Amino acid sequence: MRLFAALDPPADVVDALREAVDRGRRHDPGLRWSGPRDWHLTLVFLGEVDEERLPALTDALGGEVRAHRPLCLAAHGWGTFPPGGGRSSVLWAGLDGDTEALGALADGLRAAAAGTGVPVEQRPYVPHITVARSRPARDLTDTVRALGPLRSRMWRAHEVRLVESRAGKEDRYRTVRTWALGWGTDSTPSPERSTS
Repeated sequence: MRLFAALDPPADVVDALREAVDRGRRHDPGLRWSGPRDWHLTLVFLGEVDEERLPALTDALGGEVRAHRPLCLAAHGWGTFPPGGGRSSVLWAGLDGDTEALGALADGLRAAAAGTGVPVEQRPYVPHITVARSRPARDLTDTVRALGPLRSRMWRAHEVRLVESRAGKEDRYRTVRTWALGWGTDSTPSPERSTS
């Protein structure tokens, strides 16, 4: 299973992103623009995980999620990978708000996964929602300008999803587990929910 953990923006934030992305799509139809169903805030990418590792992994990730409080976040600004205004292959919407706590959650999930033997990348966490890709890489400066300013309302993120990525399927992302962020909500761990 190809897995990652993520937060989802609420519908009105997705609408704000859609308006901007529609402007960008008209300006630069040659990019591979992702659709609203693909917009999520990845916390940790886990890659291929054997089914037998799943129980230990979900226990570790669930415990880590419950150790963090809900987060106040807003979509804000645009960025690219690699950054710096040169040739880039990924265009993304940035995040504002509890970004330090968000980074701590991402780091904790990375450590929890590694503790179960799942290898994870050790690079600095940059919170973002990918909206487009370019192959080959190119200068996206004019496209970013066409998108215009981005500043959504602040929303409260209450849960983390463990998601299976299934390339080539109509429903590309399938939720494997969902956990409530727990710190400051109540002292009882939230039960895991499994959905298909």
